Amino acid sequence: MDRPTSVEHALRAAAPHTLLHVVTSALRERYGATRVELRMADYGMRTLQAVETVPFTTEPVMIHDSPQGRAFGSQEPYALADPGGHAVTVHFPVTIRGDRMGVLSVTMPEDRSTRAPVSEIQHICQVLGHEILVAERDTDLYVLARRATRLTLAAEMQWQLLPGRACSRPEFSLGGHLEPAYAIFGDNFDWSTSADHLTLTATNGMGEGIEAALLTNLAVNAMRNARRAGLDLADQARLADQAVYAQYGGSVYVSVLLLRFDLATGEVEAVDAGSPRIWRLREKDVDVISLDAQLPLGMFEDTPYTSERFQVLPGDRLLIGSDGVCDTASPAGEKYGERTLTRALTATRLLPSAQVPGAVLRELATYRGEAALDDDALVVCLDWYGRD
Repeated sequence: MDRPTSVEHALRAAAPHTLLHVVTSALRERYGATRVELRMADYGMRTLQAVETVPFTTEPVMIHDSPQGRAFGSQEPYALADPGGHAVTVHFPVTIRGDRMGVLSVTMPEDRSTRAPVSEIQHICQVLGHEILVAERDTDLYVLARRATRLTLAAEMQWQLLPGRACSRPEFSLGGHLEPAYAIFGDNFDWSTSADHLTLTATNGMGEGIEAALLTNLAVNAMRNARRAGLDLADQARLADQAVYAQYGGSVYVSVLLLRFDLATGEVEAVDAGSPRIWRLREKDVDVISLDAQLPLGMFEDTPYTSERFQVLPGDRLLIGSDGVCDTASPAGEKYGERTLTRALTATRLLPSAQVPGAVLRELATYRGEAALDDDALVVCLDWYGRD
């Protein structure tokens, strides 16, 4: 049995809370590692937090100003010789299907580092990432490592509702982010892929705090229930609309954008039921994709919904923003969605889709100045490659 396969077997047999211990022991035994450290990206995507038991004693490192962050951002191993010159630390990204989870840092004697193929440890990092996803069902260890501070209850509900923060396939890659990360309440995004389709939704529940989180949870799970029952896109909106109205009687509502991509042709079926909007970057031109505005979910009983279609081409980039992005005003009163978002989309065209939402939201924070964010802000970015 080769070295990566033996480590993979050990990880799959490990108890959920012992994954780091198992991978550390394996790397020491098989590659001569003298130090192994696992860090997870925090919910705000600003720091990398060490995986360790409570109480936490290891200081976080910044994603944008550290060797670990360089590996995380580039998604490539980054080697750094220790000051004494007798050891090398290699930082490996831990990423699963495009979802960037964290970084595994491995320190080895300089003479051993050249005998440990980078590809082997990269494979081990992929296996580790898969096992962390499975382990989170049974332990809070890795979820706790993502927290730079305490989440509000509403934010806890929203982050648990998300499918992830990024996803990639040969036909597309996408990434999403929410702010304020530790106090989000009504915004959410969701996706599901099959052999032939990608379904993507962006949701904005009315209200604040726990009430908005409960409302969004109801709407998202109603749409999932309809999707898994095999209903088409318009009927998914209808079922969710009925569920929200039955619970709240029209006193509150949910804005939602539903998109269904045909992976073979690039045809997109869409239902626009509220405020999330779409911008498209095609080559160097940015334009707004205009859809027929329909009523948000839950306003009235038995609201009819219809779908419409548009086309994406290989090389297109779509950016979806909630009203917390579009309507944020500068100190001079100009809304971000009017001109600045177009400039931000052009300025980030060289970044991968997983990094674009965070970059746009950082730009949004600078744009509004010292004023506090008075609404949730959601950004989802999708790069379309198509099929050969």
